[in-house]
Amino acid sequence: MQTIRIKTAASEDAERARPGPGRDLTPLLAGAATAVGGLGAVLALVDSGSPLRGPFTLFFLLAMPAAAIAAALRGLDPFGRTVAAVAGAVVVDMLVAQGMLAVHRWSVLGGIAAVTAISALILLLAVVRRLRGRTSRRRTD
Repeated sequence: MQTIRIKTAASEDAERARPGPGRDLTPLLAGAATAVGGLGAVLALVDSGSPLRGPFTLFFLLAMPAAAIAAALRGLDPFGRTVAAVAGAVVVDMLVAQGMLAVHRWSVLGGIAAVTAISALILLLAVVRRLRGRTSRRRTD
């Protein structure tokens, strides 16, 4: 059995490619968020005395797991994925803090490293799942 794919209408493509200012702000905002989060992690890891250390590190601790969870939840609508990703980020942060307190090994550096490792693992699993799905689709075609 052969699957016939239907191409999108020209009106949908016209809506997607809006002309004018602000049409491609998403990559710019994603880059700025990555820079702010990365700077927050670096400021916390080098134990800087900067007043930006606290807000940037908090942004990193919320944005890193949220981005990884959002990448894993590709099938949801944007609002549902955002809510689930932010809630998941809070859960990851709280579980790391609770685990470190339970074993009496609390440290800022350890917390940032643990959240980074867990987020990287979630993102890696999402990428592997996506690549495996592409491979299995190619085999069936």
